[in-house]
Amino acid sequence: MKFAANISHLWSDLPWSDRFDAAAEAGFEGVEALFPYEVPAADTQKALRRNGLSFVLLNAPPPNYTGGERGFAAVPGVEDRFIYDIRRAFRYASAFGGKFVHIMTGVAEGDQASDTLVKNLRLACEKAPEDLTLTLEPLNPIDMPGYFLTDYEVAADIIAAVNMPNLALQYDSYHAQIITGDARETFEQYADIIRHIQIGDAPGRVSPGDGIVEFELLFADIKASGYQGWISAEYAASTPPEKTLKWLKSLI
Repeated sequence: MKFAANISHLWSDLPWSDRFDAAAEAGFEGVEALFPYEVPAADTQKALRRNGLSFVLLNAPPPNYTGGERGFAAVPGVEDRFIYDIRRAFRYASAFGGKFVHIMTGVAEGDQASDTLVKNLRLACEKAPEDLTLTLEPLNPIDMPGYFLTDYEVAADIIAAVNMPNLALQYDSYHAQIITGDARETFEQYADIIRHIQIGDAPGRVSPGDGIVEFELLFADIKASGYQGWISAEYAASTPPEKTLKWLKSLI
């Protein structure tokens, strides 16, 4: 299994460049970041090369510095802005050699929002670089009230409706546990369309083993499924991240 660190969560107290060093020293082969747009791309490229790390994933669209919602792929009426901003996300992902772009749906509801999301995703898939996969991730409604995509079945239906080979499901054990009450069962049900995995325990998005998710069994499920992609650590460490990596040391 290949493991990456989400450096927007882990080592977030360190300067940007130092987070790459810390991730590599901890044994991670890759990194991902939520919104790496504020840092010059050249700085990120340099930090990746210095540590021999792969850049795995970023979120899209870039932050709205005017104070709007995070994400609007499902919001009717801003389709032109979505396409404009998604191009910027693709440029960053390509500059880093990124593998995945997580498309955030934003706050919306109803059939019109679903239709808007399908339309935007089709256009984004058509315009995406050849080696890039777009992902949809259900987020739990407690952390993200009003967010359009809070259901795995809905996500699977949208992926089927878009019907593009470069669109897949992003599975997060923390969100899955909150949404469905069973992170393992959720993985098993949707494993055939999952192309990227993030891990955190629940409640509280804590490190694996500090909550109620049965990670030893979940990792066994992931292995048994034949999954060959990245597994990214995306959790909030209450202590220095290096002290939370017992789960990683048991697997590498």
